[in-house]
Amino acid sequence: MKESAVPETKSLYYALYKPVGVLSQMKAEHSWKKTLREVCDFPEGVQAMGRLDEDSEGLLLLTNDRVFNHETIQVKTIEKEYWVQVVGVPGDEHVQQWCSGVPIQLRGITYFTRPCNVHLLTEPVQVVPRVPHLLKHQKKASVWLSVTLTEGKNRQVRKMMAALGFPVVRLVRVRIGNLLLGNMQPGELRQIEKPW
Repeated sequence: MKESAVPETKSLYYALYKPVGVLSQMKAEHSWKKTLREVCDFPEGVQAMGRLDEDSEGLLLLTNDRVFNHETIQVKTIEKEYWVQVVGVPGDEHVQQWCSGVPIQLRGITYFTRPCNVHLLTEPVQVVPRVPHLLKHQKKASVWLSVTLTEGKNRQVRKMMAALGFPVVRLVRVRIGNLLLGNMQPGELRQIEKPW
């Protein structure tokens, strides 16, 4: 007797503007934490590719294609660009240090970040308006930087900025590879073609 074929699951790919205050996962250990399932109703099996921490926002990719997800996470050459608002005004020497690599702590071990691209954003930054909580009570100047990495350690950008004395007050991921956040709004979900 011929066995019936198992139906093939269609591969799905999504781009989401992850809002601030949302975990990059479908379930949380604590009931008061907001997850991706509370932002959108995702089909079964769809998971986030990589992470954006709870305090960060911007472009997040999701898929049910496990092979693609695994291969993408293992490939370290995919660029991720962040627009980062920091307290203070970094000088050229700070930018050069970030570009060359700075020491950060990962689980109690000192790690030197890989060379990356950092530059000051001089044009008005086109992001959804929001007053970061750290700026509400401060009178210090703040600036926006573009930070482009090919790695993604836990809270790496925040730790890199803090290593030179510039706390991050807002962090928005605006690009992954050739995919752009563009004019998406927080919580907006778009189904896309396989990105690469």
